Amino acid sequence: MSKITAAINLTLDGMCDHTVLSPDEAIHDHYTALIDQADAILYGRVTYELMKYWKPFITRPSGEPAMDNFAIAIDRIPKIVFSHTLQHPDWNTATLAKRSLEETVQSFKQQPPGIVLVGSRSLIVTLTNLNLIDEYQLCLHPVIAGKGLTLFDQLAQRTVLRLITTKTFSSGAILLTYQPTQ
Repeated sequence: MSKITAAINLTLDGMCDHTVLSPDEAIHDHYTALIDQADAILYGRVTYELMKYWKPFITRPSGEPAMDNFAIAIDRIPKIVFSHTLQHPDWNTATLAKRSLEETVQSFKQQPPGIVLVGSRSLIVTLTNLNLIDEYQLCLHPVIAGKGLTLFDQLAQRTVLRLITTKTFSSGAILLTYQPTQ
């Protein structure tokens, strides 16, 4: 059975806003390793479009190994995009979902052991409401945004999690890994 892992960066006040975060080399290395272990990553259209930022680094590396390695990992991993408006993903390793999010995740859960990442806020919320996430990796950055899109503002019910591990980065960011208790 594949493990469904929600992985997302947040500000201390719970905002999902990549424009206010500055991941350092160690954080890029963490996510590169996570992606290298995974079989696929699920995105909504908005996050998928944001991740296309990394495509140019494949042909024109930045010279920063952590960023370039992350770009290679994100380019290589199969991406399944859930969108009602995107017609053709313009990334060789991306496909549009043919089934609903719930059906897709249930199908992954029936496959041999592996890891499927969920990298979009909207998908994380939906899958939390469906009780289909096996692990949450929340990377809290030492930034207070003060406004923006919060991660868990649309939950249908209270969800209790158990802390599994923590990892502190030199930047002050903390990776908190949780599993649902149910």
